[in-house]
This record gives sequence, structure tokens and C-alpha cells, in this order.
Amino acid sequence: MNNIYVTQKDHQRLHEVVQLQRGNNGNSKYATQLGIELKRARQVKSEDILDCVVTMNSRVRLRELKSKKEFEITLVYPQDVSINERKVSILAPVGIAILGCKEGDVVELPVPTGTTISYVIEKVIYQPEAAGDFHL
Repeated sequence: MNNIYVTQKDHQRLHEVVQLQRGNNGNSKYATQLGIELKRARQVKSEDILDCVVTMNSRVRLRELKSKKEFEITLVYPQDVSINERKVSILAPVGIAILGCKEGDVVELPVPTGTTISYVIEKVIYQPEAAGDFHL
């Protein structure tokens, strides 16, 4: 299991998301998974995070290893989800899997058939911290 890196600001906000989901009997399965990821994450100051790391509000290009199919998504908080804009919740399996990973990392997602699909993080196209957008 690779190390993951999360900004201190994202870590704090995501911890609040986990607590809120658990308190509201929301998507507790995924909130629990996110909580586990946050426990193993290495916290970094926003100014010190590498620009190749997936942070909240990052736009990333993923490539499925078997089919070679590529697609782009933006990792967002649950209230900002938009299917039309390809904004994917941190509480979605793919969101949890890519958080804190870097370009070149391979992540595996379980699928309903009981197998997994492997994706490589091809490119972090936009990262708020690298762009100086510390307010996002």
C-alpha cells in the first residue's frame, strides 16, 4: 500500500465529512473507508504538497489498465457533485481510492461482479494548491 498525502486543510474538512456522514446515518460504509484512509494519510501543509498529488478539487486523468480507456474527473466534496461536469464525490469509491495518490500510482476499485478494475493516475491536470487557489 502506497503512502498517501493529504493537506492539513483537506484532512480537517474530510474528517468533518466523515463525522457528519456517520452522524446522519448517511453513506456510512464509504465514510468509514474514507476515515481509514485519513488515518493512514501523511498530513502536509498546503504550500508543501507536491503538484502531482491528488488533493480535493483536483482534476485528474485516469486510465483503465485493461482497456486503456482514459477519462477525467474532478474530486469534490459531496455537496459539489455534478455528473454533467464529471465532479465525483470523495465518498465515491474512486474518490476514496485516488485521494492523496500521485501521478503514476495504480489504484484498484472493486466492482459488483466481485473483481477489481485497476486505474493509473495519468495526470493531475489541475491542483488548487499548485495553482495558488488555497481558498478552495
